Amino acid sequence: MAKPGTPSNSRGLTQRLRSAEGRSTASQKWLNRQLNDPYVRAAKERGLRSRAAFKLLEMQEKVKLLKPGARVIDLGAAPGGWTQVAVEAVGARGQVVALDILPMDPVPGATTLQGDFQEEEAEARIIACLGSKADLVLSDMAPNTTGHAATDHLRIMALAELALDFALKVLAPGGGFVAKVFQGGTEKDMLVTLKRHFTSVRHVKPPASRKESAELYVVASGFRG
Repeated sequence: MAKPGTPSNSRGLTQRLRSAEGRSTASQKWLNRQLNDPYVRAAKERGLRSRAAFKLLEMQEKVKLLKPGARVIDLGAAPGGWTQVAVEAVGARGQVVALDILPMDPVPGATTLQGDFQEEEAEARIIACLGSKADLVLSDMAPNTTGHAATDHLRIMALAELALDFALKVLAPGGGFVAKVFQGGTEKDMLVTLKRHFTSVRHVKPPASRKESAELYVVASGFRG
């Protein structure tokens, strides 16, 4: 499996937008950041669909949740960066099912489904594709941010809790769960649930997560079933 490495940011001078005409200040800042983000450039060079792929690669280096032959569900998968990493990690004997409410281009080696994971039909379709329960549920889902820290924290925690409820229904004993949360960690009720159902629970902030970002990931393993 490809090593995440640390993308270099030393390729010449900082790039700037050629034209800011018609763009808001926020849009200009975002585009300038993208132009000068070493992870964005590295993702393009390696054929990865998003810089977020490096977050999963770095977490894999640390916690080794993706194993050859594993059955993996990637929730909120579009555009497919995490799905690509999962497919390579589990190999030909493994299975990856990627689900998103938005349409997504197929990822070679994965089954791509469009739908809402909260609907029973989607759950049934995923299990039918895997042929049995999953070994790992991944969720990099996040709502659109409002800029209000307390509101954004509540919204992303609500998504993480929904993803956990889904995982508890579809995981095989010994399985794992990864979900994005915000700084401040996992709220008490969710943490209690995680510790009751998994033998190991930790928080990880991969280097690819931007320093100014409040995001981190809860990583649980050893599902008790």
